[in-house]
Amino acid sequence: MTEKSFHIRPYRPEDLPRLQEITAQTFGPVSIDRNMEQLLGPFGQGGWQGRKVAAIADDCRLQPDGVFVAETQDGQVAGYVTTRLNSVSRIGWIPNLAVDLAWQAKGLGRALLQHAVEFFRRSGMEVAKIETLEQNPIGQQLYPSLGFKEVARQIHFAMRLNETI
Repeated sequence: MTEKSFHIRPYRPEDLPRLQEITAQTFGPVSIDRNMEQLLGPFGQGGWQGRKVAAIADDCRLQPDGVFVAETQDGQVAGYVTTRLNSVSRIGWIPNLAVDLAWQAKGLGRALLQHAVEFFRRSGMEVAKIETLEQNPIGQQLYPSLGFKEVARQIHFAMRLNETI
């Protein structure tokens, strides 16, 4: 894939349904909520997918100028990255990155991350932060290849509240 196969542009509100579609399609193997449902059974409304697509809507609402989409030559949205800026800590955070299955392994995720990092630099951030799960080998390889360094590991625990200990 060459750079001419896609371009990265700012988010537009009409992109949201497609971003949510890509999210539901791609986050299953790397979703904490999905892990919890597999272990504890269903909970809440909408299942893990409903909660994850709602989180993307929140990203787009909270920092719309920090959401970027990769668009193919024929105008299809093939991926996105969401960002948050913290002007006090000077940390730019990447909460979500997703690429349509048909466009994975073609450099689009890398290009979206590089775009986010440049956005952070232009916005005066001093540190860029992204997280991944141990079960995400792509993230564990991609992020360090762009200069991110592992700083900590976190273990997530969950329990049903309607069961006694």
